Amino acid sequence: MCGIVGYAGPKASAPSSRPVDVALQGLARLEYRGYDSAGIAVIDDGAVDVTKRAGKLANLREALGESTETSGRVAIAHTRWATHGAPTDGNAHPHVGGRDGELALVHNGIIENFAALRSELEGQGYTFTSETDTEAAAHLVAREMETTGDLTEAMRRTAASLEGAFTLLAVHRDAPDTVVAARRNSPLVVGLGDGENFLGSDVAAFVDSTKEALEVGQDQVVTVTADAVSIIDFDGHEVTDAKRYTIEWDAAAAQKGGYPSFMAKEIHEQAAAVADTLLGRMENGSLHLDEMDIDPSVLRSVDKIVVIACGTAANAGEVAKYAIEHWCRIPTEVELAHEFRYRDPVVTEKTLVVAISQSGETMDTLMAVRHAREQGAKVVAICNTRGSTIPRESDAALYLHVGPEIAVASTKAYLGQIAACYLLGLFLAQVRGNFYPDEISALMADLEKLPEHIQTVLDDAGQIERLAEDMKDARSVLFLGRHVGYPTAMEGALKLKELAYIHAEGFAAGELKHGPIALVEEGQPVFVIVPSPNGRHSLHSKVVSNIQEVRARGARTLVIAEEGDDDVVPYADEVIRVPATRTLFAALLTVIPLQIFACELATAKGLDVDQPRNLAKSVTVE
Repeated sequence: MCGIVGYAGPKASAPSSRPVDVALQGLARLEYRGYDSAGIAVIDDGAVDVTKRAGKLANLREALGESTETSGRVAIAHTRWATHGAPTDGNAHPHVGGRDGELALVHNGIIENFAALRSELEGQGYTFTSETDTEAAAHLVAREMETTGDLTEAMRRTAASLEGAFTLLAVHRDAPDTVVAARRNSPLVVGLGDGENFLGSDVAAFVDSTKEALEVGQDQVVTVTADAVSIIDFDGHEVTDAKRYTIEWDAAAAQKGGYPSFMAKEIHEQAAAVADTLLGRMENGSLHLDEMDIDPSVLRSVDKIVVIACGTAANAGEVAKYAIEHWCRIPTEVELAHEFRYRDPVVTEKTLVVAISQSGETMDTLMAVRHAREQGAKVVAICNTRGSTIPRESDAALYLHVGPEIAVASTKAYLGQIAACYLLGLFLAQVRGNFYPDEISALMADLEKLPEHIQTVLDDAGQIERLAEDMKDARSVLFLGRHVGYPTAMEGALKLKELAYIHAEGFAAGELKHGPIALVEEGQPVFVIVPSPNGRHSLHSKVVSNIQEVRARGARTLVIAEEGDDDVVPYADEVIRVPATRTLFAALLTVIPLQIFACELATAKGLDVDQPRNLAKSVTVE
């Protein structure tokens, strides 16, 4: 939610348009986060110059006109996802602060005590022109700047007085070469350039200008000029241990590469995404996870695992539950992170909590991580974003290597999360002695075949594309599965809701007779994910029976089954084939036709599959 960009420069060789151009390019790269307005502020000729517009970034560019030249050296910019106040020009960021409009500020997050602060400021004569919580922060920083004459100290004092989650960036006419930022429970990263420096809510904001980044920790203030970066904490102490790192992907990875959408591109990158997540994990016949900084004796003592996640990541966690319990014989629960800490969960020092988040900034998951650690549990983060908050606040991290995911609805990160969960399960089985080394090697060998199988499914996408075009007017689609097919059904339904805005529900197939079968009427499309007939026979035969149940009631049966499974043919209106693999690993294959179906159906309806309505890529508020 919300994209933030800050720039201090420009380097000597750069044109005078550099501050504005960098800010606009950064916002364009952050569009995937979801937004409903955009704006920019520069210090130009000793004054704060703000331009902002409701709607898409094109509206802001139109308002700015063809020339983006400025005499200033700094810029801050923002894409807003509305929380307080409608998406209007007036509520868009940046907001101006001070009695004379001497400061501009952008904000990501929610300031929970803004009402009391606004009342206090209005009593002191400050004028408010928006409905937002952000404007209170702008006036506060301006007020503290009047008192201290130091923008860094003004930001520190303001940040310490705020409650909630926030990233703040501010510029002031009396500090024309400086951008000051603060963060609490909201993402912020510094880009380190040559004669210029950057700030962003995501490295995508500046990856085309520099690959060098610096983490900003919880409750810290960072001051950026063209030639220097300094960090203090909210108590005013200098921070000297900020972690510097190199971004592992380039700007080209965040482009469509000839595909009609980022969603289509990312679906077709999934073979490489899984291969890269698995790469280099086996050494001398043993599984090694370099980021697993938890003592093996602690992992051997674990008596319960709780997976915490939201949305698509929670569906990946459901797949993990089947694998971890089967391989490790440890009771495993999957909790929606936003419910976890509100139900007084039973968590002890022998509980291992696995937090799954693509961005590493999901606020609901971050709050659950903190609660789990307060109860003494160890936490492993599964994440796609180095330097993000959740891995930094966890005891260990297992990173995906799927590259940037731009489309709001997740595809390749989902497969990467499942692959990482398999790695974690096998690693725990190895540490705890559940398997011999040769058994681990055999499972890994089969897992490493999956990228090739994924590519096979992608290469055979024509059938599902035609099916999506044929069903573009469908008003409801149901999804059924058992075992790992159940979370696959849930994920298929979620993708269709997110992209096509139609009724879609995923069910455990055994639940049909307990209520959902009442939804089945003549012509009702029902996807059924069928497990391998070479696995547990009773599981396969039960699902075949479920196909017969819905077809007998008039359903249009769309069956996903492995190659050679002829038992489903008499009862299927369409059979979509995937390569044969172990039952547990099938979750990496059977979901792909459902992703393609949702993407193609939404495209056929003329919808924006990269930025679905009302959704944001990174949910950084509770």
